[in-house]
Formats: sequence, C-alpha cells, structure tokens
Amino acid sequence: MEYSNFNESLLSFLMSSPTPFHATNSIRSALLAEGFVELFEEDDWVIDEAGKYFVTRNESSLIAFTLPTLEVSQSGWRMIGAHTDSPCFKLKPNAQVDRHGYHQLGVEVYGGVLMHTWLDRDLSIAGRITLKTTSGDIVSRLVDFKDPIAVIPNLAIHLNRDVNKGFSVNAQEEILPILCGAENEFDLHKMLIQQLQNQYADLSIDHILDFELSLYDTQPAALVGLHKEYIAAARLDNLLSCYVGLQALLDSNMQCPSLLVCTDHEEIGSLSTCGANGPFLEDVLRRLSPVPEQYVQAMQRSMMVSADNAHALHPNYANRHDKHHAPAINQGAVIKINSNQRYATNSETSSLYRDIAAEENYEVQSFVVRSDMACGSTIGPITAGGIGVPTIDIGLPTFGMHSIRELAGSKDAYGLYKVLTRFTQREKLMTR
Repeated sequence: MEYSNFNESLLSFLMSSPTPFHATNSIRSALLAEGFVELFEEDDWVIDEAGKYFVTRNESSLIAFTLPTLEVSQSGWRMIGAHTDSPCFKLKPNAQVDRHGYHQLGVEVYGGVLMHTWLDRDLSIAGRITLKTTSGDIVSRLVDFKDPIAVIPNLAIHLNRDVNKGFSVNAQEEILPILCGAENEFDLHKMLIQQLQNQYADLSIDHILDFELSLYDTQPAALVGLHKEYIAAARLDNLLSCYVGLQALLDSNMQCPSLLVCTDHEEIGSLSTCGANGPFLEDVLRRLSPVPEQYVQAMQRSMMVSADNAHALHPNYANRHDKHHAPAINQGAVIKINSNQRYATNSETSSLYRDIAAEENYEVQSFVVRSDMACGSTIGPITAGGIGVPTIDIGLPTFGMHSIRELAGSKDAYGLYKVLTRFTQREKLMTR
C-alpha cells in the first residue's frame, strides 16, 4: 500500500472505530474483504493449508492468522499484538441523572484518562446494547450515535480563579456530560431503542436488557502540521498499532505462518476472558498445535512484536525523559526496554527487529523511562509470560498519550507497516 493511501485508510479506520467493539468489527470487515474465513470458537475447526482465518471473542478482541503450512512446529509464528481499548468514560448502568435543570449522564472512568482534555468537546455515544426481541431471543447490536449529543462544559475562570495554578477534576461530580435541558422530556432507554431502530430497521425490540456504552470525541481524525506530518486523533493508543498490524498481515503474502492478535482491556490490566491476560490467544494456538510438544516447539520458533504507543520527547517537558533515550516523532519506531520486565524486550528480540528494520532502511529508536520514574507496561510481558514466546515491545512515538486527542507521526506509521510486513515474511529468525 502506498503512503498516501495508507494514511487516508488509517484515518477512516480510526473514525469507524469509536469503541473496541467497533474496532474489532472494522478489522473483521477488512479481513472478510480480503478472503479470510471467520471461525467460531464453539464450532469444530477445519483448517486447510494455505488458509486465512480469524476468530473474535466478546466482539471486542480478534485473532487473525495465515497458514502457508500446517507444520507450525517447524516454522513458528510471526505474531503482532496490539489492543483495541482506549481510556474513556463509560456509562454507568443507571446512567440517567437529572439535576439542576439538566438531563445528564452518570459515567465511570475507564483506564488512565487525562480527564481535563474531555471538557468542552463535542461528544457522542457508541458501544454495544444487549436486548430481548419480540420473538424472545437475546441478541446484541452495536450502536453509534455519530452526532455530537453531549458535552462536559468547563467552569469559567471567574468562578475558579486559581485554575491555571493547578487543575483537578472530581470524577464523581464534575465529569457528568449534559444532554439537554429539563424542559425536554428524556428517557435513556427510549433514546437507545430509537437509535437501534434507526440503525436496524428489521429488529423487533421488546426491551433493552443491558448495555456497554462509551463517550467519544466526534472531531474527525486528521493529518495536521505545516507539512501534514502528524496524525491527530482519538484512540491512537492503540488503534494505530491495530491498523498497522492489520495491514502488515494482509500484505504478508503467505510467506510464513503469521498472526495478528488485538485484545480488549489492556488499559485496565488485560485480565478478562478476551484480554491478553486471559486464555484467548493460548486457546487459539493450542487448537492449531494440539500436540503439547509441537506447541512448545512452535512457540520457541516464533516471535511476538507487541506494538503499543511510546512517549515521544515533548519539547515543553524535556526533563521528563532520560536525555539519552528521548524518541522523536517521525524518526522511527521505538524499542521499549525495561530491566524490571515491564517491557518484554531482550537483546535477541531487539536485535532481530533492528536487523529487519535495517533491511527496510527504517530508523529505530530506543526508550527507557527515567530511573526515578515509574514505568508503564503492555501486553508484551503478559503474552511472553503466558505462552513463552520471545517478545519485543515496540511503539510509535506519541504526544498526549491518554488525552482525548493524541498526536503521532504519519511517516512513523507507514514505516512500521513496512517493517512489520517484512517481519511476517522473515523465514529465519535466530540461529541456535
């Protein structure tokens, strides 16, 4: 895929993926369009050599793979891992709040949100609704209001004179979005039923049973900067990696057994049925290598690239970085290293990645957190510790991580796609 087409398609992917459910559905649609066969975990699997397959769990996590050979114990896997979730505000079960003349929504903080960035933004609602039909079936459907229907207004400086000396937001009292004034009749469930009917004309709804809905910013993703060298969008962490991994898998050309895993709940620790700290990936891999000895052999001949955004050196906050490990945007993807195993990179996986990047003439940077600061983590150590696969943690340099609108480099995204595509075609990894 060419550079301009790659980035235009990326922007469309970001806009079509306001929640993990929608991101998974976007990836699913792209795979089906390229001839991948959908598998279902409750069925028996018939896997053919030279086949292309994918499977989802909870509608929010997905594993896709290509099998040029069924002898994966000899070839191993070329794996790319990312996550579908991002920090946000999620509606509480009893979300309707009426106070002081306004209809509002009660929300819960999901993940490490930069809360103040959500103030004064044009917000919409998307997610999954589970309902009972008039025929008695229980089904789930995805919804996306698309229009800006909510806002969390800031407090004027006249009523908070010290705001610029230090700013905090109370998650219980101060982040309730406003939908409309009390002079308008409002019922949340009626609103959700109307949206379902707008999107699914043939759906006969008896009543809503439950929902998983999130707020999101309606401002479109865009290429910005004087020379359009930056990507500005919500959810770059980590839909950017999901998209890059997807395009690399689609262009893998069936050279080696290759796999993309995009899991939910990374931002809250990954411990769920569909998270990286759950059994999803191992369940799939063991079905493809049911003989225990061959499964271990496959893992030891494999490599996982855990792709998750990295912190670029912010020119206004340069002292937050180790000056010798300060990545710059559009200067290449970052190898993330931590001696306490918050990242899974080791010298061998790092060397392999550097060698592959060199084949593409693609620059590589390194990131180590300051020794006096705590280090975050990724799905990398979780996956390495869970299935024993050699793993590297990499990421694209980003400003404003966990803000409602993040900033990354368009050249970095395309370059990583080229490197990961070559990785999926790399027949020989380490020599023992």
